[in-house]
Amino acid sequence: MRSSMRRSSLVALLVAFSMILAACASTGSDDTTTTAAAATETTVASDSGGDATTTSAAAETTTTVDPKADWPEEILFGFIPSEKQEKLADTVQPYMDYLTENVGITFNGIITADYNGLVVAMGAGNADLGAFGPFGYVQAKEQYPDMGVLIQSIRFGSDLYHGQWFTNDPSICEDEPVVGAYEWVDGVPTIKAADDVAALQVGWAYNDGVLGPEVLEDGRAVAQGLVCTAPLEVAKGRSIAFTSATSTSGGVFPQLQLFNEGIDIEEDLEYSYLTSHDATVSAVYNGDFDIGLSFDDARRTLRKEKTDVGEKVIVYNITDDIPNDVVAVRGGLPESLQLAIFEATKAYLGTEEGEIVFDEIYGWTDIRLARDEDFDIVREAAVKLGVAEE
Repeated sequence: MRSSMRRSSLVALLVAFSMILAACASTGSDDTTTTAAAATETTVASDSGGDATTTSAAAETTTTVDPKADWPEEILFGFIPSEKQEKLADTVQPYMDYLTENVGITFNGIITADYNGLVVAMGAGNADLGAFGPFGYVQAKEQYPDMGVLIQSIRFGSDLYHGQWFTNDPSICEDEPVVGAYEWVDGVPTIKAADDVAALQVGWAYNDGVLGPEVLEDGRAVAQGLVCTAPLEVAKGRSIAFTSATSTSGGVFPQLQLFNEGIDIEEDLEYSYLTSHDATVSAVYNGDFDIGLSFDDARRTLRKEKTDVGEKVIVYNITDDIPNDVVAVRGGLPESLQLAIFEATKAYLGTEEGEIVFDEIYGWTDIRLARDEDFDIVREAAVKLGVAEE
């Protein structure tokens, strides 16, 4: 009798232990959920002739959890114009099509009028992703702290760029304009060979991986960009075309330079905001303004229409280094989706079509995952100009 009781107790103990193990096994990976069915009782004969009751677990069932279950059906990707809005909408469509096909949900591009429009759209949930200049992102993050940053652009190996000052009046130059480009050397803006700087200059192109003079498909040669040296003081009393008050390269950093030189833009300049970088280049090319600002080298945006833009629009100075533009994400966008977007964008840049499309949009040649702390220098500039609270 005691032997039978011991056996029964032992069987019960083993069954309980097996049920604990089964429960522990049910906590699997994020992709699967394992569920044990209710235990069933079975009566078997004991060695002593009596009945003993044991419990056995039923077969386990496994269900797969869809990692895309919390993804939205559609993503709205906002862009700010570096060129005419209607042209940009057509330019970004192949990128949207690629993301749709490779990420597996629908992507639609929307073009806002300016940086502020995209900030509002992101904050109101009317855009899920936004391609921002550095200050546009900083401003958006200040207003909507749950916003994040996903992608930082790279151009020819560099994650930094500059604003450039340019003119249609070579008389402001201290020396004869030459083919070249500006870069910072030992803390001084210095003219270097055009093929020795990170930013691709107008009149230059990569042919089978080799940088050389650009010739368009119709056989027209693009004039190589001219540069000269002139101080910032030449802006006094002249008409200036900024891109926008929130454009980092076309507004914030140039105005910070003027501020540091003791030049008051309200008292010493005649200026306007023209909303896009190609617009400021075009305005100076056409003689509507004496001086303009853009990212380097935005003259390339006009080269197919105006092959002599590099000769007529002369770069004479640059701003401090600026972290490259980014793609920001609204708060709450699933991290798995963010990673899928990053990986698909990087893959697209590696295709021939992607290389052409991104050259036309913003001149990107590569990307990396962005870090919010890299934009502290932009925040400091905004505080100094009084366009953001400290």
